[in-house]
Amino acid sequence: MPGRLAEGLAALDGAGLRRVRRTLDGPQGPSARVDGREVANFSSNDYLGLANHPRLRAAAHAAIDAYGVGSGASPLVSGHSRAHEEAESRFARFVGLPRALLFASGYAANLGVLAALCDRHAEIFGDRLNHACLHDGAILSRATYTRVRHLDLEGLGRALAASKAPVKVIATDTVFSMDGDVAPLPQLVALADAHDAWLLLDDAHGIGVLGSTGRGSLEHFAIASPRILYMATLGKALGGYGAFVAGPGEAVEWLLQRSRTLVYSTALPPMAAAVASAAMQVIEEEPERVARLRARIGEFRAAAQRQGLRLLPSETAIQPLVVGEPAPAMRAHERLLERGFLVPAIRPPTVPEGTARLRISLCADHSRSGVEDLAASIAASLGP
Repeated sequence: MPGRLAEGLAALDGAGLRRVRRTLDGPQGPSARVDGREVANFSSNDYLGLANHPRLRAAAHAAIDAYGVGSGASPLVSGHSRAHEEAESRFARFVGLPRALLFASGYAANLGVLAALCDRHAEIFGDRLNHACLHDGAILSRATYTRVRHLDLEGLGRALAASKAPVKVIATDTVFSMDGDVAPLPQLVALADAHDAWLLLDDAHGIGVLGSTGRGSLEHFAIASPRILYMATLGKALGGYGAFVAGPGEAVEWLLQRSRTLVYSTALPPMAAAVASAAMQVIEEEPERVARLRARIGEFRAAAQRQGLRLLPSETAIQPLVVGEPAPAMRAHERLLERGFLVPAIRPPTVPEGTARLRISLCADHSRSGVEDLAASIAASLGP
């Protein structure tokens, strides 16, 4: 058996697919210290620059002083503190939904929601480019799992119409994490209505980015529906860790009773809940952060066009440049690092074969000159 693992690792090496962690010293930010060297950081999902914000740090310190560092139990035993309760209430107000629950992570949230809603008699319909946690959640739920082509509304409609399942769930990313494109939520709500289905939205990369005030995809599209269960992570634009699921009161109560990843997990540290509350307050009181992020997105895309770079059509903080095979993507990554830019090369199985890419992540705290320099450096780093 150990020999098979060694063979598997050797195969990854041969295909240029083995992943290696880099160790950072210091906090997340527009720059990072990697292997003892300061580089411009275009790899982080800290889209609004909140991961090291002084108000979030102060909230964490205050919560540690008030509650200690651990929750001690699951939320239904004795792990649900006042900090958790306040964060859930605040998030529900923030996204305009009746009620919310805190989960340990976005991965745990999606697994928990799908397993609580579905059994072997249900059917889940998922976009092929959904995040791994939606795929895994669908499989682990024991429901029939039907995957449809990326953003294929006609195909999804046909699959829904053909289904005889008593419970149907449409599950989708709102912003697709490797392409940066946005799901057509109004049309998905219409399909959910037409076929009596739940609509599970993973807004991990939309919260803090989409919407006129950064409240996410629901604000962006100005939609509301009692069929929507809305998940957003705290570890990206909100700067901390954990996740919320929000939706109709009865549905959220069912998740509280039956979501195994919530019922059987120790509650998030109160510190994480307090940081989430502080992040939402900062977004409300510092709207210029969302505006700065949007400015950087436009400036980078304009600079990339001037350099002849063919980015995927994303208007979000995720700006992918498809290179093709893993080896040239890794060469570009290493050359950029030599020039002082940390830009990850994303390879299969995270993305489909033949679509290895540079995944550029933009942050409100980047500068215009910084994103323009990045575009020029990417152009210089491509090629043999």
